Amino acid sequence: MAAKTAGAGLEERWRDILSVHARTMCEIDRVLHPHGLGASDFEVLDILASEAPGEGDQCRVQNLVGRVHLSQSALSRLIGRLEKDGLVERSVCMEDRRGVWVALTRKGRDLHTEVLPLQRAVLERMLDDGS
Repeated sequence: MAAKTAGAGLEERWRDILSVHARTMCEIDRVLHPHGLGASDFEVLDILASEAPGEGDQCRVQNLVGRVHLSQSALSRLIGRLEKDGLVERSVCMEDRRGVWVALTRKGRDLHTEVLPLQRAVLERMLDDGS
């Protein structure tokens, strides 16, 4: 009986985590929508801004796969959209033709800087534990 109760407690905590995640992602989507971005778009821009902080600095797409909660094909489509919008540039890795580099453009870096406070405000509001 105790194991069943412990399992139910874990399941309830897990559902609470999923609920907070879903509400937070929806709120990030809502505040970024006027800027033409969604939560996943922002995550890619944010990782690129931190991984490749200088103008023209690049990050391998493969390094993004484990950090963004998207399949590799969904990430590739997202990067394609960001490239079409002029926010990132892709290039083939010269050392390994299978590798693809991605970098923020000036426009992407400027947009990231503009919306970063909005995303962080949502995180503060949604994840505040009342302390």
